[in-house]
Amino acid sequence: MAPYPTEVSDAHPYLRAATAGIRHHTRQSATTGAPADRTHLDVLHGHLTGLHLLLDRLAETTRPQHPAPGRHLALAHLRLWQAATNVHDAFHTLPATPRTGADPVCRPDQLSEGPPVLTICQRQLASGHAIRRKTTPADHGPRPARTA
Repeated sequence: MAPYPTEVSDAHPYLRAATAGIRHHTRQSATTGAPADRTHLDVLHGHLTGLHLLLDRLAETTRPQHPAPGRHLALAHLRLWQAATNVHDAFHTLPATPRTGADPVCRPDQLSEGPPVLTICQRQLASGHAIRRKTTPADHGPRPARTA
């Protein structure tokens, strides 16, 4: 059996650039020691939901040909949604800045507050919809009546 290719190529330059950016930010935040703020969490949430979408598509295309790796990708997809949910919750528990006003909870009916509240809540609602669509069984018609 031939080994899987693991060499670095230019096949995915944008993913490598995003990874390099996250590594840089991690090193920088380690040296400054600054706590997270709402803008920081909004950008991080954007990365997590972007990865969530990518893993969803990779799982869908991988699973038919390779069921075991496809299941692992699907599980990673679910875990990323959970991570994004926790970042979203952290965003709303941080003190509001004067620019965004007080918004202790995410309320889709009051999303007129503008960025970053608007963007993070919209992304969270969209990713939640996608995960429910994937994990909730569809109704396949009426169930047969039970007999006693």
